[in-house]
Amino acid sequence: MFGGLVEQSASGSRVTTTDGQEFLNCGGYGVFFAGAGHPRIVAAVQRQVEKQALSTRLFLDPEVGRAAQALTSVAPAGLDRVHFSGSGTEATETAVKLARAHGKRRLISMENGYHGKTAGALSLTANSFYQDPFRPLLPDVVHVPFGDPGVLAEALGSGGGDACVVLEPVQSEAGVIVPPPGYLKEVAALCREHNAFLVVDEVMTGLGRLGAWWGCDLAQVRPDVLLIGKALSGGVVPVSAALATQEAFAPFDSDPFLHTSTYSGAPIAMAAARATVEVIRDEGLVDRAAETGARLLEALRAIATAQAPGLVREVRGAGLLIGIELVDASQAGELLLELVDRHVVVNHSLNAHPVVRLTPPAVITPDEEARLLEAVDGALSAMARKF
Repeated sequence: MFGGLVEQSASGSRVTTTDGQEFLNCGGYGVFFAGAGHPRIVAAVQRQVEKQALSTRLFLDPEVGRAAQALTSVAPAGLDRVHFSGSGTEATETAVKLARAHGKRRLISMENGYHGKTAGALSLTANSFYQDPFRPLLPDVVHVPFGDPGVLAEALGSGGGDACVVLEPVQSEAGVIVPPPGYLKEVAALCREHNAFLVVDEVMTGLGRLGAWWGCDLAQVRPDVLLIGKALSGGVVPVSAALATQEAFAPFDSDPFLHTSTYSGAPIAMAAARATVEVIRDEGLVDRAAETGARLLEALRAIATAQAPGLVREVRGAGLLIGIELVDASQAGELLLELVDRHVVVNHSLNAHPVVRLTPPAVITPDEEARLLEAVDGALSAMARKF
């Protein structure tokens, strides 16, 4: 994408290309929360590869149980059932099927939300650019404004207790949209009032990215189903999960063949997931994300004000999920390129083109923090001279 650069290796907060250039990785769409190639996670996967990479799926697999136990030990209380998948969009499909199994036919998601691109998940992802080529999608899907409980209440009130609400604690692909305080708690209360099924998508935000184990923890909310992916991989093996209450998971408990996949719960993925949770816990990465994120957010806001007040509309975020909103999309693209020139990798936002997203690893060092800030300072300064 960027000048034909080809990735060759990665470690910690760094990624190296085939021509020997080293970049600070503040992108990766949130996968590298524990850094790339963490020794403990790699070692756990290597041991499992040598022992048993994939299972027959005819016998019980202890690795699934160990990974589930590790994950539920840090999950919100009451979410003690787990279904593992390979990607975030598969986790969304799991949640939709659970909701349907409970008779929840109407799906309500948020405008500009992002939940994946498989057919069911795409129905919830409120962006016609990605939806239109594949219509018709699922019926009875409504999109309401994020952060507005009043409109959600109207949508819930128009049905008869047959709804499933799906949302993110902080919208990521929408450009890092942080809702008003208490919003998620109001959503949960509305779902209880209208007997609606609540799914909180923490594929991006979960496992510490927001400076708490879960966005649900910050809001003091327990959903029916919570989705996690990206960071769960440890940056080593793709894996996702849907965590559910016993009641919500009951249809799958009654018949384990209702929702299966050959690679669901693959031993190598389970080894990565378990080791990742242990690394995040043992190395205090959740607290580090909160502390580092607060420092970076303050510093980035100061840089934007000093260097490019006419270009940067807002710098916002939570923990190590940070968005820099430019006045228009072309300037966001320019910022991406300027940062690559300074050997820093960040991401654009699929549902908000003027927003550049930073998702640094929680293992980022003070020297790397300084390097990131220096790069943003230089990039915005250069842009201010152009625009």
